[in-house]
Amino acid sequence: LSPAPSLLHPQIAKEVSKLLEMKAQLGADEGKHKFVLKTPKGTRDFGPKEMAVRERAFKAIISCFKRHGAEVIDTPVFELKETLTGKYGEDSKLIYDLKDQGGELLSLRYDLTVPFARYLAMNKITNIKRYHIAKVYRRDNPAMTRGRYREFYQCDFDIAGQFDPMIPDAECLKIVHEILSDLQLGDFVIKVNDRRILDGMFAVCGVPDSKFRTICSSVDKLDKVPWEEVRSEMVGEKGLSPEAADHIGEYVQLHGGLDLIEQLLQDPKLSQNKLAKEGLGDMKLLFEYLTLFGITGKISFDLSLARGLDYYTGVIFEAVLLQQEKEHVEEPVSIGSVAGGGRYDGLVGMFDPKGRKVPCVGVSIGIERIFSILEQRLEASEEKIRTTETQVLVASAQKKLLEERLKLISELWDAGIKAEMLYKKNPKLLNQLQYCEDTGIPLVAIVGEQELKDGVVKLRIVATREEVNVRRESLVEEIRIRTSQC
Repeated sequence: LSPAPSLLHPQIAKEVSKLLEMKAQLGADEGKHKFVLKTPKGTRDFGPKEMAVRERAFKAIISCFKRHGAEVIDTPVFELKETLTGKYGEDSKLIYDLKDQGGELLSLRYDLTVPFARYLAMNKITNIKRYHIAKVYRRDNPAMTRGRYREFYQCDFDIAGQFDPMIPDAECLKIVHEILSDLQLGDFVIKVNDRRILDGMFAVCGVPDSKFRTICSSVDKLDKVPWEEVRSEMVGEKGLSPEAADHIGEYVQLHGGLDLIEQLLQDPKLSQNKLAKEGLGDMKLLFEYLTLFGITGKISFDLSLARGLDYYTGVIFEAVLLQQEKEHVEEPVSIGSVAGGGRYDGLVGMFDPKGRKVPCVGVSIGIERIFSILEQRLEASEEKIRTTETQVLVASAQKKLLEERLKLISELWDAGIKAEMLYKKNPKLLNQLQYCEDTGIPLVAIVGEQELKDGVVKLRIVATREEVNVRRESLVEEIRIRTSQC
């Protein structure tokens, strides 16, 4: 016989609540174990040392952009999805789409060029020279050791407006040359080509118009894979005739300078193509200006350079770092692109309701790749890098001087001096001096009872351990003079 249900109910209820309580506890424990501390795939944290290296590089780049008269702008980190759609060719699959935000379909920006074109069209700007340094996002398979991330900085400089041919383009190349020389990354070459020369070349080689862009993105892989692989992709995957592919192969192996431009202007097929002829004429002009800037030694006219982005219309360029693997090797080995850019005269018109065009040329510095190289170099050299800019530590030699240290440090801060102190009431002098050694602070301002009576501060130079008494009213000036030499 089964017992009456009324007898079971309180018992069951009690057991169930016990089980639920245990389950809740287990759940809480489970949660603790499952919590993973990591940054998302394709991203990383930057500690004080890395940030010190980054800030140094940013400073060099920004000062170059400003030297060339650029203004600075900023745009939102996400754009309407339709703003970005159809601007990047085969790379569009790498755009990060966001969930529907109250009726707006948004995507994270993929670069800084398309938002710039949207900004120009929206504000009816026809003439500007601007730089923009900000993070962009790509749903790429990252190779983080080589500075490829899903979230990374771009440093862009662009000149928008109707000007005489090739003058702004030459300035963009000069900027790349200045920045790479200033950062002392080693030997580099800036490859230059023109979309019109490429399109003319495709036409005379028998590539159908509809295949120009897709064949262009195949050619763009030539810096990473050998010609045989690119050829088989063109023929096997993209349906190009083997004859057309071989014909392209003859051209894309050519690189040189003014002599090559002259040679191609005489080429029986290319010289008959209107687009190629225009491109070659402008390339010749560009090289004349680059000669005046004195930088042609680092420039190579290279017919294999394609740059896969859809929006380029004229000159395209890419800076590549070279690495001498062994002393006796003739050809330097490329270790990757560190800057790229070109002319995109149609992009703003795509956004303008009336289709008004604003010609633009710009350059993007591959700052993440540059950071990777600078960081590796720093590790190898074991150079001690300062992560703060503190000029002076305010210290005391005896106890009960916290108030005096606070008064003095406040005076220094108010005068614009970068100063620190230890957060202890009575720190030992040795600990204070050790802190300066560890962090690279060059000066110590020591307050003691005698110094207070005499109206002076003892200024200690950490590197030499020399000490001088400085009148309190002259201290700020003395710190400025001594740290300007550090």
